[in-house]
Amino acid sequence: MNETQVIRVRYWAAARSAAGVPEEDIDVPGPLSLTELLAEVVRRHPDGRLPDVLRACSVLIGDRPVSSSDPAAVVVAPGDTVEFLPPFAGG
Repeated sequence: MNETQVIRVRYWAAARSAAGVPEEDIDVPGPLSLTELLAEVVRRHPDGRLPDVLRACSVLIGDRPVSSSDPAAVVVAPGDTVEFLPPFAGG
């Protein structure tokens, strides 16, 4: 069976503005590294400031923060939700 496998990507605040969408589903052949997923997201939104915004974002995979892990070593599996949270101003 060739079922489509999907990773859901959610953008918050400035990332949402830069991407132009609040979320999107990325069709994948199987697990990817976070680096590969970032490359695909940037490829889908070539015009604009999204790469710069994503570099500043905190990343959650499900409810698990990626923190300072090497993005090349972080595995994102089909069915996961990845959230990009820019730094929030205020206090």
